[in-house]
Amino acid sequence: MSEDKILDKKAEDFKDLLKDFFNQLPKVGDVVKGNIISVEKGQIHLDIEGMTVGVVRGPELFAESSEYTDLKVGTEAEATVIESENENGEMELSFRIAGFKRAWDAVKKLMKDGLTVKAKILAANKGGLMMKVDALSGFMPVSQLSPENYPRVSGGDKNRILEKLQSLIGGEVEVKVIDADENDEKLIVSERAVWEDSQKAVLESYKVGDVVEGEVNALTSFGAFIRFGEGLEGLVHISEIAWQRIDHPRDILKVGDKVKAQIIQLDKSKIYLSIKRNVEDPWKGVKEKYKVGSVVKGKILKVEGFGLMVALDSDIHGLAHVSELSNKPMGDINKEFTIGQELDFEIVSMEPAEHRLGLRLAGVKGKSTSAKVTADKEEKEVKEKKVEKVSEAKSHTDDLPVGEESSVGEEKPKAEVKKEKKEKKKKKKEETKVEEPEAEVKASEAKSHTDEESSVGEEK
Repeated sequence: MSEDKILDKKAEDFKDLLKDFFNQLPKVGDVVKGNIISVEKGQIHLDIEGMTVGVVRGPELFAESSEYTDLKVGTEAEATVIESENENGEMELSFRIAGFKRAWDAVKKLMKDGLTVKAKILAANKGGLMMKVDALSGFMPVSQLSPENYPRVSGGDKNRILEKLQSLIGGEVEVKVIDADENDEKLIVSERAVWEDSQKAVLESYKVGDVVEGEVNALTSFGAFIRFGEGLEGLVHISEIAWQRIDHPRDILKVGDKVKAQIIQLDKSKIYLSIKRNVEDPWKGVKEKYKVGSVVKGKILKVEGFGLMVALDSDIHGLAHVSELSNKPMGDINKEFTIGQELDFEIVSMEPAEHRLGLRLAGVKGKSTSAKVTADKEEKEVKEKKVEKVSEAKSHTDDLPVGEESSVGEEKPKAEVKKEKKEKKKKKKEETKVEEPEAEVKASEAKSHTDEESSVGEEK
């Protein structure tokens, strides 16, 4: 082989080697591994598999992640290629991008495996807490706080809720990842999920119907929270606190009270309790204690536009409707009656199963029960007649002129009825002159009506 041919072959081989070399070089966006060869202030150099030297500098050092805070010469690190060659002929790398990718992969794995992780509370708003999970920012809604940190505020005052949430800033809590969306950069964590897991074994020892002893931990407008057992907490809804109607749990309970409550529902970690079911329903014996028609002493508990809420005793409360408070039209009820005032009332009705008792101010005539029953009976009969008439009329409402459909089924004087029928007959005659075929159709339909109305068809 000639010398020229040998040189040409070597040149071709060198081109192929160069081509293979550049093909093997990482491209922008690739994640590469490299050994750290120098750590200087503001930059770190890595040997990328003996092919090139990469540099990480400035904001790309990603100091927020614990994984990149203690790097030394000789250790291996991952980085993302952001530029193939910089002004110094080095490959520009980023720990920040690689770190975020690794961080998202890590939280997704935590969510999949159901594992917990420590998270730091950075800030708070009325909806929840801003969290830091390793290098990622996340959010924990108020509903996902554990019972211990949940802000129970009477009346749901949002400013006071925010104050309680702000008191948690700077602390660390154990959480579970419940939603991780890298594309939307949405990370939701839950402290409550961790608490629920810890309570599962404890909850298994309880069942619906069990009676527990506990302490009132918090009061809200909708109920009372009772802490019992080994760190458990249940809710007594306001309707399950007492048999009588109350405006707020504080009317009967206060924080720190020792109470007995019955478990009425178990829903995962949610426990619902009842205090009133531990005592017999006082309404069961109300008919033995009070009689319809009797006059009793009552204390006004509440004054409403529609009447008075009155306590006959500590358990039985009744309603005196505004129509049962005076023989004359009532003015401003708040000027006539005051809370705490004691008056004599007559019992006018009693429905133990519904926990209802009707009262009338003693001396007031009000509505007679018998008269009311008679009125109700008459009203029912009138309604039944109207329904019957409407049912009969449905077969010919299409024949009525526009605007008269609403008169079907209404009571009218006989003379007016005859007059209307006469006018209808007259109009039918006029219509037969204009459109004889349509009149014949209507006459055919009219044969199914009453005998009196059938004459409309016979006048053709």
